[in-house]
Parts: sequence; structure tokens; C-alpha cells
Amino acid sequence: MTLDDLTTSERLRLMRFVCSFAWADLEIADTEKNFVRQLVGKLNLGDDEKSQVEGWLQRPPAPEDVDPMDIPPEHRQIFLTTMMDVVGADGKIDEAEMENLTLLEQLLR
Repeated sequence: MTLDDLTTSERLRLMRFVCSFAWADLEIADTEKNFVRQLVGKLNLGDDEKSQVEGWLQRPPAPEDVDPMDIPPEHRQIFLTTMMDVVGADGKIDEAEMENLTLLEQLLR
């Protein structure tokens, strides 16, 4: 399964997680914002979805909107890989980011 196989709602769910992980250290670096925007381009999101993602770059998604148990089993590897990419986008991995990544991995395995 690849990013291209995700439906629009699944792509938006992925972006909620991406933005949530980008906020893990309580700030979003320009490199992380660039990563998010490039991913939005790859996912071919519509204008409404792009606006939602831009909103999440200003304020993180609500915690109840990023429940790992909502990720279908067949999408879990895509989500994990993408979260690893966003965490490393700014060239440093903060302790909070690593904790979130480890927790997500444990929950999805």
C-alpha cells in the first residue's frame, strides 16, 4: 500500500497525524512546515483539505482527532513511515517527538 492508495478522508487523517507530530515539541520549524506542504502536494488534496492542514500548522489538531486506533491495519506502516519523516524533517529529533513516535509504534504493532 502507498500514499496513492489512500482515499481523501484517509489522506486527511494522515495529515492530522503529521501535523500533530510536527507540534510534539510545541513548535513547528519552517522545515517541518515545508515538509507538510510538500506532502499536501503529493497527496493532491483539494482546497478545503489544504485549508484544514494550514489551520493545523497554526494550531495542532485536537488530541481526540488523532487516535492511533482509528488507523486501519493496512495503513499503519504508511503512517509510521510518514511520522518518522516528519519528526526528522527539521534535522533534530526532540525527546517529546521520539516519545510520541515510540508510543505510536507500540500502539500500532
